[in-house]
Amino acid sequence: MNFINKILNSRFWALAIKEINQILRDKSLIFFLLFPPTIQLLIYGFALNPDVQNLKLGIVDYAQTNESQELVFALTEKTDNIFIADRYFLKEEELSERVREGKLTVGLVIPPDFQRKISQDRTAEIQVFIDGVDANTAGIANGYINQIIEQYNRNLESDRPEPLVDLQTTFLYNPGLISSWFFVPGMMGVIFTLISSLVSAGTVVREKDSGTLEQLLMTPAEAWEILLAKIVPLFVLLMGDVLLAVVVGRVVFRVPFQGNFLLFLVLSGLYIFVGIGIGIMLATISRTQQQAFLISFFINLPLIQLSGAIAPVESMPTIFQYLSFVNPLRHYVAIVRGILLKGIGLGALWQHAIVLLFFAVIILSVSISRFRRQLV
Repeated sequence: MNFINKILNSRFWALAIKEINQILRDKSLIFFLLFPPTIQLLIYGFALNPDVQNLKLGIVDYAQTNESQELVFALTEKTDNIFIADRYFLKEEELSERVREGKLTVGLVIPPDFQRKISQDRTAEIQVFIDGVDANTAGIANGYINQIIEQYNRNLESDRPEPLVDLQTTFLYNPGLISSWFFVPGMMGVIFTLISSLVSAGTVVREKDSGTLEQLLMTPAEAWEILLAKIVPLFVLLMGDVLLAVVVGRVVFRVPFQGNFLLFLVLSGLYIFVGIGIGIMLATISRTQQQAFLISFFINLPLIQLSGAIAPVESMPTIFQYLSFVNPLRHYVAIVRGILLKGIGLGALWQHAIVLLFFAVIILSVSISRFRRQLV
C-alpha cells in the first residue's frame, strides 16, 4: 500500500506524460509500432507454408497405353494440384537435363513393357527423378508419389477382399491442416521479440544521444521514477501490438482463439517485459541506435531459431533442444499456440508461465540495474 501511495504521489506521472507526448510526436516510432508488425505477420503467414503444390512434372511415356495414361492421370489430376504435368518428352536424357537445369522438380519415366507386365500380374518398374536440392520438398514429393502409386496398385487389384484393419485418422486442433494456424502464433512471438527489444533500445539510446538523459538527472526525480516512466508507456504501446496481431490473425488467417483472452494478455504482458528488458540491456552496452540494432541481431536471431516458431523443436539436434529450454521465446510460443489453438488454461501452461516470469524478473532486474548505474 505504501508503494502504491509512493507511486501516486511521485513525479512518475509527470515523467510518464512527458514520455507519452514524446512518443506521440515521434511519427517514425508510431509507424514502426504499427506498420512493420502488420506487414511481417502477413508476409510470414502467407509465405511460410510447408505445403507442397504445383510441382512441375516431366513425363517420358514409352508405353503409350491406357494403363500408362491412367498412371499419369493419377499423379496429376487426383492430387489437388500437387503435381502439374509440364510437358512430355521423347527421350529420358531430355527429361534429366530439364531436372538438372531446375526447370522441372519431378520426372517420370514409364517403360515400354509397362502394360504387358501389368497384364501378366508382374511388377512393372517405373523411374522417378526428383530434384533433391530442396530436401524438404523432395521428401514430401517422394511421400506423395509413394501414396499415389500405392493407391494405383489397389485400384488394379480391385478383386482383392476388403482389408481386415480400417484406419480412420482424426486431426485435432487443426482439422483442415492449415499451415498458417501453426506459423501465425509462432510469428506473433517473433514479432513481439523484435519490436519490443528494438523500440525500447532505440528509445533509451536516443535519450543518451540527444542529451535529455542528463537533463533528467538534474531534476528532483529519482532513478526509479525515470525508469518506470520509460517502461510503462512502452509497455502500453507494445500491448497494442499484441491486440493488433490477434486481430490480424483472426481476420486474415482465421486462426481460432479457443482459450482465455485475459490469460493470453497477462502472459503476453510478461513476455513484453522480457523484450523491454532485452532492449534496455542493449541500450546500456550501445552508444548509438545503429550499434544497438546491430547487436540485437546477435541476440534475437538465436532466440528465433531455437524457439520452435518456424521449425518444430523436436526436429532440432538434441543439444539445441536442451538449449531451447533457456529461451523465453520457446515458452511464449508454446503458450500462444496452447491458448489460441487448443484452448488450454494455466493448469497446463503454468510451467511455461513460471519460466516466463523468471526471465522477465531476471532480465529486467539486470537491465534496470545496469541502467541505474549509468544514471548515477
